[in-house]
Amino acid sequence: MITVEKLGSEQFKQDYGLRNAYVAGAMAKAIASKELVIRMGQAGYLGFYGTGGMSLQVVEAAIAHIQQVLCHGEAYGMNLLSDLSRPKQEMDTVDLFLRYGVHNIEASAYMQITPALVKYRLKGVSTDAQGCLIVPNRVIAKVSRPEVAQLFLAPAPEQIVSRLLEEGRISEQEAALSGRLPVASDVCVESDSGGHTDMGVASVLLPTIIRLRDGLQQQYQYRKPVRVGAAGGIGTPESAACAFMLGADFIVTGSINQCTVEAGTSDRVKDMLQGINIQDTAYAPAGDMFELGAKIQVMKKGVFFPARANKLYDLWRNYGSLDLIDAPVRKEIQDKYFRRSFDEVYQETKGYYQQQFPEEIEKAERSPKVMMALIFRWYFVHTMRLALEGGSEQRVDYQVHTGPALGAFNQWVQGTSLEDWRNRHVDAIGEHLMQASADYMNRRLQIFL
Repeated sequence: MITVEKLGSEQFKQDYGLRNAYVAGAMAKAIASKELVIRMGQAGYLGFYGTGGMSLQVVEAAIAHIQQVLCHGEAYGMNLLSDLSRPKQEMDTVDLFLRYGVHNIEASAYMQITPALVKYRLKGVSTDAQGCLIVPNRVIAKVSRPEVAQLFLAPAPEQIVSRLLEEGRISEQEAALSGRLPVASDVCVESDSGGHTDMGVASVLLPTIIRLRDGLQQQYQYRKPVRVGAAGGIGTPESAACAFMLGADFIVTGSINQCTVEAGTSDRVKDMLQGINIQDTAYAPAGDMFELGAKIQVMKKGVFFPARANKLYDLWRNYGSLDLIDAPVRKEIQDKYFRRSFDEVYQETKGYYQQQFPEEIEKAERSPKVMMALIFRWYFVHTMRLALEGGSEQRVDYQVHTGPALGAFNQWVQGTSLEDWRNRHVDAIGEHLMQASADYMNRRLQIFL
């Protein structure tokens, strides 16, 4: 008989101190809130705080609060977002984590290994009396491409290790031991998820990354193999069971946790999310990677954001400046999308960037196309802020990151107490989903027997 306790990797549960191989992933802007992290930790699960878009001061306050409540060794973690254009910010975030003794991070949006990530992983590495590695800091790396997974499954690049040693950021012992451990302690294969997504298919991606892990484990002979988990599209017992059957050592949920009491978004957004089905999402440009054409998956039911965001990207791609866009289109964007003039948007944006990243303003004032991108990117910040605040004004412009897993979850719990999000608690969802997955697998097993 399959029980919840038998699902996933026992070693994964032991390392993180968990009852079950179930994790609540980070959601930016603290939608994966400190309350969500605490609730998960108190229930014997692992949750990651969503640091994306939050200041270091806010993140520090969240860490202090979480540690004050989870003071008996309960599991918790913080998200670390890659930002190649602002390496100092990434390093400052890592230094904050190390200063507070945060031992679990979820590394997201990485396309290459960075010095900040390597410093976090290597800090405090030593050996015991038998020569076995002691590694205090764990990294769960979210990946959706084999070439990125390979970077995390290998030891830290020697040139980065050497540079960190030269700068005095790691010790000689930490540098010497770097070749004996992978950058990631665990890899989470992310497929059709909400927010940033490569639109991968779990049944293709997960076995591929597991085979890659097995090959690199044979090559490097790590004492403790990297565990491989699954995220994206998990909102029903069937999808969770599928992930475990494909070989996942653990599962990570995201979209379904956005519609819970503990999630740090507005009640109005939660009301809207509760009513979506599996077809009620769409792809739109990512504001933080606007010029690169990266996509995010968002809610489309009841909002204009996906259509408007895609139109802004098409305009930026096809025109060299705002002045070249037809006057009626410029008027529509200012009157209906922004509800303010381009100049007002630019002045607001300029005020922020001059304090944080003045070089961006210098580029914009030299290039009309860069200025257009900066003005259009304001819309993405604004629409996310609107959703978080939950006001009735400009409700049609709400930007809400979510995937079809939430629609599937809504259909699964229809007619039960969990139909209303006000009865949905993040830990209870985990319990319900894991138990139902084990039950489903037992029913299927009976059919084959």
